[in-house]
Amino acid sequence: MRRMRAAREGVMATGKFVWFELLTTDVDAAKAFYTEVIGWKTQKMDGPMDYTVWSVGERGVGGLMTLPEPAKAAGAPPHWLGHVEVPDADATAKQATELGGNILVPVQEMPDVGRFALIQDPQGAVLSVYTPANPMEGGGTGSGDFTWNELNTTDYEAAWTFYSELFGWQATESFDMGPEHGTYFMFKRDGGERTLGGMSNAANAEHIHTHWLYYITVDDIAAAVERVKSNGGKLVNGPMEVPGGELVAQCEDPQGAAFALHQPAKQ
Repeated sequence: MRRMRAAREGVMATGKFVWFELLTTDVDAAKAFYTEVIGWKTQKMDGPMDYTVWSVGERGVGGLMTLPEPAKAAGAPPHWLGHVEVPDADATAKQATELGGNILVPVQEMPDVGRFALIQDPQGAVLSVYTPANPMEGGGTGSGDFTWNELNTTDYEAAWTFYSELFGWQATESFDMGPEHGTYFMFKRDGGERTLGGMSNAANAEHIHTHWLYYITVDDIAAAVERVKSNGGKLVNGPMEVPGGELVAQCEDPQGAAFALHQPAKQ
């Protein structure tokens, strides 16, 4: 989480996903995979912590580090972790427990970076609440940006109660995916204009665990899927069209971390 600092000054964007971090068992292999598949640049940061930043041009969008031993010992697989900006990580972590969540990593201070804690919602999905030393930029919508945040859970209505209370998110719209998949419910940040993501009861399926899945925008999803497969990754589902004419595909990298691809609708 080093150097997750803003490129600009401004008002803190409460409830906004601002950083995406890959915790993996093979940093070098992951770096090679995502630079080929997505086209990100990488920059290794100085300091005692071995940390690499993913960049779109000169703008950082996330980071890469080795999955910590305590997390491995607890059974955590390689995974992507989203960081949600809040004005007070200590207060938000406390509120998360009051709402029925758990604290997996208590609030920690990182000099010149900020304070963060890892929380687990009542259904088991994990993300970070993060108060940066400076407001984060985040929220890009171009190729290489994370543009959709999806919660696969077992009770989206209970999850929505938790997150709307915690972050002040607001409902936007929902649609019925049929008897097998049920409702897909979407949300935005309080005061924001763009929908941030959605949630559904997809984790009720036997082969899906409760988790947040993050979508990366690409210009050509078919070509990106071929790069996933040719570089040792796995196509799990798709590509498929979703309402609005956009295309999505769910994938796994060679170490097993889940991620998804998103191609915007053609104008």
